[in-house]
Amino acid sequence: MSRLSRQSGMTMIGFLLMFMLVGFFTLLTIKLVPIYLEHYKIVSSLEALKSDPDLATRPKEEILKTLEKRWDINMVNRVTAQDVKITKQGGRLTVQIAYEAVEHIMGNVDVLVTFDDSIEAGGD
Repeated sequence: MSRLSRQSGMTMIGFLLMFMLVGFFTLLTIKLVPIYLEHYKIVSSLEALKSDPDLATRPKEEILKTLEKRWDINMVNRVTAQDVKITKQGGRLTVQIAYEAVEHIMGNVDVLVTFDDSIEAGGD
């Protein structure tokens, strides 16, 4: 009987709780990683746009078309033209992309991730 009192370890309930916890965070990772990978593509398209030397002199429609072409190539689906705000003030151009990504997790549980990125060009 003294041997049984010294035995220790994880019980079946403890193992199931640990398995459920690891499973939940694995599911969360599987759902969130594509959102952040797509966001990286959006940021890289903004940075590529910023490297254009004559960006501040281009019309807004042309800038938006350039962004949309890059998103088509990179298969970005969460951002639309309505999420892009292009403002010109003096010689300074600001391109801002603000959007939300909603991903269904399970049941009635969803995750909402918001992004707001911008670049400025021209007007020293």
